[in-house]
Amino acid sequence: MATEQELQSLFNTLDSDQDGKVSINELFLSPGLSAIISAETGVSSPQELIATHGNEDGSITFEQLKKVVQETGNLS
Repeated sequence: MATEQELQSLFNTLDSDQDGKVSINELFLSPGLSAIISAETGVSSPQELIATHGNEDGSITFEQLKKVVQETGNLS
């Protein structure tokens, strides 16, 4: 379970180009952080996260990620 601040910090770390979105490529560049995201969201892979909750361009915003984590009950 993560706080919103912890989730934001994780998102910012993954968002290496600081464009406000985490792309599938950025997720693959940090497998350890991707594993944390998978655990918090209940999805099995970065591809599934992007496909089911992300944007058509293959990315996910912080608000989208936060919503998924809230829906799984992992945001404190």
